[in-house]
Amino acid sequence: MRRTKKETKPNNKSLERALTILCVFNSNRQALTLGQIAQIVRFPMATTMRLCKTLVDFDFLTYDPLTKQYSLGLRLFELGGVVFSSFSLRKIVSPYLSQLQLKFSKTTFLGVLHNDELLYIDKMEDPRNQIRFASHVGMRRPPFFGMLGQLLMAYLPESEVDRILEKRPLVAFTKKSITDVAMFKRRLKYIREQGFFIDEGEAIEGVTGISAPIRDFTGRVIAAIGVGFISVSADEEERRRIVEELLKMSREISQRLGACEEREVKNF
Repeated sequence: MRRTKKETKPNNKSLERALTILCVFNSNRQALTLGQIAQIVRFPMATTMRLCKTLVDFDFLTYDPLTKQYSLGLRLFELGGVVFSSFSLRKIVSPYLSQLQLKFSKTTFLGVLHNDELLYIDKMEDPRNQIRFASHVGMRRPPFFGMLGQLLMAYLPESEVDRILEKRPLVAFTKKSITDVAMFKRRLKYIREQGFFIDEGEAIEGVTGISAPIRDFTGRVIAAIGVGFISVSADEEERRRIVEELLKMSREISQRLGACEEREVKNF
């Protein structure tokens, strides 16, 4: 018997709703009750309960009967580990971050812009460092946050910068943060001309960050690497060496991704 069009057409509504439920969890919403989930996704309570039960059955969610809260399950952790280990950009950049971290005993980062946010995709921290950076792998920040965010925005078309700032207006993280749009755009132009960026306590008070761009085979900036440290822990000479090493590594990484030799950047 031949199947009708209705029988062969896939119904993705349940899948879409289940994925919508998974997406409500983040670093600020790690555990939620059934009622909270239903309110966020705007599904009927019965539908939300049914989908959550299925997600629990497949270990995509866990349920705590004491708190009556749901949280992300181990299956997602396992799948995330597969993605994390196989992510080609991270695999290429990770050894360079490790070299930078070992050479200067400072924290190193890799970040990209994703959905108009800064997304950290790798981080190497000195185990001897008593001070830990709050930013971690998988964490999202405003697109203009710190050394990575501002550098990445510097290489966007002006129309994209305008669109992002319309959606995410500039805010101050410290008293040194730039919140004037015209001044911020002048900063972005300066970063492009310089070829790297030094954040002097604009994201975190007392912390300096130095970043450089990573380009793909088209020449487009797709990521940024950076070194973060307590400002008083590095003198001018060490900062100069960090800039030189960071630029050298960013060029090497870009060439591995197929980018052509970059023009020489301004002296630090």
